[in-house]
Amino acid sequence: MVEILIPMVTLVLIGSVWRPLKPMGLDADITRKSLTGLVYLILLPALVLDVLWQAPLGINSLQIVLMAVSGVVSAILLSTLVYRKSWLPADSRGALILAASWANVTYLGLPVLEQTFGSEYRSVALHYDIFANTPLLLTLGIWVAQQHGDGVVERGMVGEIIRVPAFWAAVVAVLLNLNGITPPSGLANTLRMLGDSVPPLMLLALGMGLRWDLLHWRTLPTVAPAIIIQLLITPFIIYWLSIGVGLEGELRAAVILEAAMPTMVLGMVICDRYQLNTALFAVTTTLSTALSMLTLPLWYGWAL
Repeated sequence: MVEILIPMVTLVLIGSVWRPLKPMGLDADITRKSLTGLVYLILLPALVLDVLWQAPLGINSLQIVLMAVSGVVSAILLSTLVYRKSWLPADSRGALILAASWANVTYLGLPVLEQTFGSEYRSVALHYDIFANTPLLLTLGIWVAQQHGDGVVERGMVGEIIRVPAFWAAVVAVLLNLNGITPPSGLANTLRMLGDSVPPLMLLALGMGLRWDLLHWRTLPTVAPAIIIQLLITPFIIYWLSIGVGLEGELRAAVILEAAMPTMVLGMVICDRYQLNTALFAVTTTLSTALSMLTLPLWYGWAL
């Protein structure tokens, strides 16, 4: 798996050096927002429509979603317990609970699964994210942020979910899939072309979102529990739960790898909106992403 990670790590590193180098005067944060906006509004919905329109839907879909929900909820409970009586202020506790609970299952998880197991495993990442990870982020995640931050609540939680383009793409794709409607070849080729551009752009944007400049030794004891929960404890929980629900072989390994992904970059948006400690979240994201290059191969070897 190390050989598989090399090209992905290269793209992340290219993105990470964008901030100090600032090529052509392009700011890393502005460029990242442009890339993620393009992916969010057009490319990811196209990928979701392409994959879920033709993916097998059945008991495995429910098993994947159940594992994703179990992972997030377990991480929330554990991280809340760890940081409950912490010396940290509320805005830092909220940021660390989010960082420990929501993994980067699309931006990093999707390209990892695709390169490791094949393009047909894109559906695992999308099931994990669209039907569990993102809805939980926009409900439980926002609730956690509201309890620890001071941001103004702009709309209800349901309103947050229905504003996600990939959500509606998933709804349409599932309806077409269940009704046995085959995508026209021209449309299928267009969706596939758009969807194929998602993984490299996601990895570049991930690199641009990392904040090596914020790393300090004194923050390591603070962020270490969140990183341990994200990279080690949650996938360990999913490892054993997956046996109970009957997942086997590469599908089980793919779900465990999704649970073992580092902290999701999108959480910084939630931290900003609800005035949590965004810098602490960014440090956790950066360190967990770097360490995941070591832990993911270990989980891959163990899961199989």
